[in-house]
Amino acid sequence: MAKERFEKPTGTQDVLPGAVEKWQYIEGKARDLCRRFNYREIRTPMFEHTGLFERGVGETTDIVEGEMYTFKDKGDRDLALRPEGTAGVVRAYVQNKLYGEPDVSKLYYIGPMFRYERPQAGRYRQFHQFGIEAFGAVDPAIDAEVVSLGYQFYKDLGLKDVRVEINSVGNAPSRAAYREKLLGFLRPMKDTLCSDCQRRIERNPLRVLDCKVDQDKFTDAPSILDSLDEECTTHFEKVKMHLDIMGVEFTINPRLVRGLDYYTHTAFEYKAAGIGSIDTVGGGGRYNGLVEEIGGPDQPGIGFGIGLERILLILEDQKVELETAKPLDVYFVALGEEADIEISKQLYILRSQGFSAERDYLGRKMKAQMKSADRMSARYTAILGEDELKNGVITVKSMNTGEQRTVKLDELGQALV
Repeated sequence: MAKERFEKPTGTQDVLPGAVEKWQYIEGKARDLCRRFNYREIRTPMFEHTGLFERGVGETTDIVEGEMYTFKDKGDRDLALRPEGTAGVVRAYVQNKLYGEPDVSKLYYIGPMFRYERPQAGRYRQFHQFGIEAFGAVDPAIDAEVVSLGYQFYKDLGLKDVRVEINSVGNAPSRAAYREKLLGFLRPMKDTLCSDCQRRIERNPLRVLDCKVDQDKFTDAPSILDSLDEECTTHFEKVKMHLDIMGVEFTINPRLVRGLDYYTHTAFEYKAAGIGSIDTVGGGGRYNGLVEEIGGPDQPGIGFGIGLERILLILEDQKVELETAKPLDVYFVALGEEADIEISKQLYILRSQGFSAERDYLGRKMKAQMKSADRMSARYTAILGEDELKNGVITVKSMNTGEQRTVKLDELGQALV
C-alpha cells in the first residue's frame, strides 16, 4: 500500500533554517524599536469567538464576508482564526481591565494571522504581522507617534523609498455628511462597477473607494476632507504638524479609507515598490469607538499592522543585506574514542558559558570534520587527540588566519573570547 505524501496547505509556507534567521532579525528590530518607544508586548489567542471580528472588524468588510477561517468547536461554539490583530488586543484590553492603568496603554504584538484569499506575491493564507496599539489618548501627537514608529521600522531595516500616505476619515457626523455626497457620485455609475462595489454602495459606500478593480473610475470622487467638521479638521491639522516637526515625510490621499470599518479620524498606509501591483506594506489608523463596541468603556485607540512577508520580499527586491549570520564560536574535532567522550564534556561546558559550539556525530574523518566546521562558519576549531587529552590540553585553530595554539582544557573558554 502506497504511503500518502503530505504537502503544506495552499497559501502557507515552511520557513527553513537559512531563511528563519531573516525573520528573527526583523522581529528583533521590531522588539527593540518598541522598547525605545515604550510599547510592551501582548500575546493573544490565535482564535477568538467569531462575533468578536464581526463586531470589531465590520460585517461589510472583505475579511468578515469571505476571508475568515471559521469553525465550530466540540461545544458548538462559533470560533475563527484571527484575521487581524487589533480586535483581539482590544478584547484583551477590555477583559483584563487594562483601561484602569493610569497611563496610556501602549502595546505591540508579533504573530500569525489567517485569511482565506487567493495566494499571490507577499500574500498568504497564514501570514505574519507586527502591530502596535495605543489606548487612552485622543492627543494628535500619539497619532503621529504611531505613524512615525512604523516609518522608523522601515528605516531601521534599510528599506528605501517607503512612502507614508495619510487621510482623515472623520467622525460619525462627518462620515454621514460625506456618505450622501459619495452616494450621489457613485449611484449613476453603479452598473459599470464590479459586483463587490455594486453590493457595497448602499451598505458601506466608503468601502467602494478601497476597490482595487475600479480605482480609475473614482478620480473625480468627492473628498472626505471637504466634509470634515471643525473637530476633525483641527485634529488632522495637528497630526500633520507633529509629523512635519518629526521629519516624517507624507502625502495626503483623500481616497484612503482602509479596509476595516472601525477607523475614525486618522488613517494611514505605508507604500513601497517591489512586490508587483501591490504596494501597500502596512497601515492603520485611529479607532475611537472600537473599545466601547467590544464591551469596554469609551476609550480611544490607534494602531497599525505591518505584514512581515511583504517586508521580506521588498528587502530581497532592494537587495538589502541583513546582518543575520552569526558564526559558530567553535567546532570540536575528536581523534580517538577517549577524546570523543571528553569532547561531550567540553561541548557542554562551553555551551553553559554562553558559547555556540558543535561537534561531529557521524563518525567522519578529520578532513570531513574540518569541512563541516567551515560550512558552519566556525570561528575556531578545537582539535583533541589522545596525546592532548593525556596532557590536559587542546589545539585551537583560527579558521580566519589558520593560526594554531595549544591551551589548557580548563582555559578553553578564555581562549575563544
